[in-house]
Amino acid sequence: MTDLFDITQINTMTLANRFVRSATWEGMADEDGAVTPKLIDTVTQLAEGGVGLIISGHTFVLPEGQAGPKQTGIYKDDLVDGLKSMTDAVHQANGKMVVQLAHAGTFAAENITRTRPHVVSLFEGLAKTPRHELTISDIQDLVSDYVQAAERAKAAGFDGVQIHAAHGYLFSQFLSPVYNRRQDAYGGSIENRSRSLCDTVAAVRQAVGPDFPVLVKINAWDDVEGGLTLEDAVETARLLQNAGIDAIEVSGGFLTSKTLSPSRLGINKPEKEAYFEQGAAAYKQALDIPVILVGGIRSLEKARELVVGGVSDYISLSRPLIREPGLINRWRSGDTGPALCNSDNLCFRPALKGEGIYCVTEQRERSE
Repeated sequence: MTDLFDITQINTMTLANRFVRSATWEGMADEDGAVTPKLIDTVTQLAEGGVGLIISGHTFVLPEGQAGPKQTGIYKDDLVDGLKSMTDAVHQANGKMVVQLAHAGTFAAENITRTRPHVVSLFEGLAKTPRHELTISDIQDLVSDYVQAAERAKAAGFDGVQIHAAHGYLFSQFLSPVYNRRQDAYGGSIENRSRSLCDTVAAVRQAVGPDFPVLVKINAWDDVEGGLTLEDAVETARLLQNAGIDAIEVSGGFLTSKTLSPSRLGINKPEKEAYFEQGAAAYKQALDIPVILVGGIRSLEKARELVVGGVSDYISLSRPLIREPGLINRWRSGDTGPALCNSDNLCFRPALKGEGIYCVTEQRERSE
């Protein structure tokens, strides 16, 4: 019988259990995106805490694609040694780590990049400041940039890469009719809208070889009017499987989706958990590769129900592991109470201030 603590494999990567730390923005890198001791300590705690697979915070592949302050970078060779110090620490703690490769697109932090954000399409109402619409040549260059980032990831000792195509970032913008108004080979049908992502996956697969895990994170739906639908999302997943991915993480929503964002508030009862469950079930039915589900999972009971019931192969957690990096070991030891995270999203505030992400509520409780 399938169990949450089974030893499994994604491609050649052996995992100690079915729990994944989903990518977040730690806000702990240097100003140029280099790894710091604080970031190394954070991921080491996750490995020591029993997480089967750690996915790094979103890591920008180009300077103009940076989303926020002190975000980790992988855009130049000079960053590889620092990244390797992080993967070495995780491996010494018997963990596995994949790096998430990302480009923020229209959500790039202009005050940091000092450049016009690069977008899939220019249209009225997109933004209050100027944008640069990607040319065909730009898109082709983008594929090369992701390939170089994946090669750096392999050199830095990561166990695989995950390409971020969710939450309204650049590849998500290609997939979504809300942002993609193009009239060329990259716009219109879902086959066209997924072309840049599939081309990137195929090129990355060619570069890193058949044995190096390549994952993708993608929305089940955008949760905005006129956005990506589940039907088109599943078709994209089929195309990505054909392009060579080894697993897919299912999320949803945009950063701007408010109450329907990827990080929803008040997940305090079982019926509020796993808000992308329907999407994961559709992906699981359509694909022959492992499905990873993220989104409001707070209890061991719900995690087990999802895996045993065949909805998902892996359970991905983010905010609960900010408060409790040792949550998986706690559950495994027999203390099976729900995660202590109360889903207030206060953890993002210190990161915005340059202090790095941490559980503000826990800090308050300790001081009382």
